[in-house]
Amino acid sequence: MAAVQLMCARLGLVTGRGLAGAIRRYYPRWVLWGACLLLIVANVFNIGADLGGMAEATALVTSVKSFYWTPIFTVVIILVLIFSSYRTIARIFKWLTLVLFSYILTAFLAQPDWGAVLHATFIPQVLWSRAFLAAFVGILGTTISPYLFFWQASQEVDEERTHGKTTVAKRKGATDEELRIARTDVLIGMFFSNLVMYFIILTTAATLHAHGSTDIKTAQQAALALRPLAGQWAFLLFTLSIIGTGMLAVPVLAGSAAYAIAEAEKWRGNLESRPNLAKRFYAVVAISMLLGLALDFVGFNAVKMLFYSAVLNGVLAPPLIVLVTLLTSNPKVMGTRVVSPLLRFLGWGTAAIMTIAAIGMFLTQ
Repeated sequence: MAAVQLMCARLGLVTGRGLAGAIRRYYPRWVLWGACLLLIVANVFNIGADLGGMAEATALVTSVKSFYWTPIFTVVIILVLIFSSYRTIARIFKWLTLVLFSYILTAFLAQPDWGAVLHATFIPQVLWSRAFLAAFVGILGTTISPYLFFWQASQEVDEERTHGKTTVAKRKGATDEELRIARTDVLIGMFFSNLVMYFIILTTAATLHAHGSTDIKTAQQAALALRPLAGQWAFLLFTLSIIGTGMLAVPVLAGSAAYAIAEAEKWRGNLESRPNLAKRFYAVVAISMLLGLALDFVGFNAVKMLFYSAVLNGVLAPPLIVLVTLLTSNPKVMGTRVVSPLLRFLGWGTAAIMTIAAIGMFLTQ
């Protein structure tokens, strides 16, 4: 995960373009739009699942039906993305990440058998079965996700814009210090991302799964099942975490789709742009959100949709990882700032592992 995100960050810093902009410049249009299509399909399902989960969790603590909360969250997020600047959004995101630590507290409140936890952590049980491989692909897909590739590169470009580098020519190239800061940022972010994921899995295993609750259909059902097993505080923390995680993830999902389409079509627009100067960019944001909202009103199971969107990410990510690795290894693209042999090896290795896992999942169907 860290290797792929480092390559994306380096691509944005060195070329002065986002991932879609770099693909457009160096590859045929069918490659570009194939990559964008993979992103948009996965993102819309993710948005729908996250909105549904947030609405159900909010309904649990407010007694107002989730039917009303889903459009409210949709409108609020669209307005924040359209009428806030990139700097404001970045500050909000930094504070929102603190919510994720409540998952860690929840795990301790659940009081698992720590001996069994350590054993299962370092000596995992690997099974050749449909359920195991689907979960494995889903875990890969929810961490090594297509939307994060586009977002990481575009975020680096937006950071450059906030420092006055408003053209590609001004942004092109990166100093050793800029690359060092990006590397530190990515490594710390990926470490905490995986730490939180670990404790989410641990909490679920120690409570729901250990007591036979293996067919969770809604986020509300998961939170309610947690209350008698882990206590009131764990229930409240878990509920808060679902809402906070959605508020953190959905804007990134919609924003990454807008960046990809805008760069592919050479449209003007980014999260720093005024709405009247970037109408098409913000239209993509709004349409992505509304399509996700529509999936909730169609009646899809929110938890299953979240799970299968993660599996979908796991299946769709390898071709994009190959593109990122090829781009960042090419001197025509990166000049003297091509990625190290280690990052290149990790990029190809990640693509290979995810591909093999996806093929294994389909073979066991």
